Amino acid sequence: MKVLVSWSSGKDSAWMLHRLKQNPALEIGGLLTTMNEAFDRVSMHAVRRTLLEAQARAAGIPLRTIPLPWPCSNEEYEARMRTAVSQAVDEGFTHVAFGDLFLEDVRRYREDKLSGTGLTPMFPLWGIPTPELAEEMVGGGLRAILTCVNPRHLNRSFAGREFDSALLRDLPSGVDPCGERGEFHSFAYDGPMYSAAVSVTAGEVVDRDGFVFADVS
Repeated sequence: MKVLVSWSSGKDSAWMLHRLKQNPALEIGGLLTTMNEAFDRVSMHAVRRTLLEAQARAAGIPLRTIPLPWPCSNEEYEARMRTAVSQAVDEGFTHVAFGDLFLEDVRRYREDKLSGTGLTPMFPLWGIPTPELAEEMVGGGLRAILTCVNPRHLNRSFAGREFDSALLRDLPSGVDPCGERGEFHSFAYDGPMYSAAVSVTAGEVVDRDGFVFADVS
């Protein structure tokens, strides 16, 4: 099984990678990330390419990126993803792993789009109760910074904060502790999936396109 890891730069994909690395039957052949080509940053997470590349080096896994226009239509997104999937299959990849946790519609969408492509989807974290998963991540040594907050669900003061026990205690009722409904996104800079920590600093906090972003560098 040669696995391509869908890599957002955040905590869920990082913890998924940690779990995948513990399975000796798997060959983890690449990290796959969509990039906003207008800003050269990770889509939604707004992480700079230099930090993304530092994550890949720390993980010891080759990085491949899919540039997306901004704004990007769903048709264009799917066309570029089809090209990436076809290339992966040509290179011998058999599976692609996603860090989805419980959103059934997202899982069905991925399964439908990959059906018949030769690339089988995997969901290593699926169904783990998110309070339990969040505590497992923090207790297991994962370190991450919140890079994007949806202010409709979470106060902008959470942007730039560490994903730690204090943050989990401070989350309002109704906010998923892993941010699975899009309440927040993160950048994972340290943990057992890496050979060394990625040096990172949380900087300016800005409002853009209805979200609050903490620039990390």
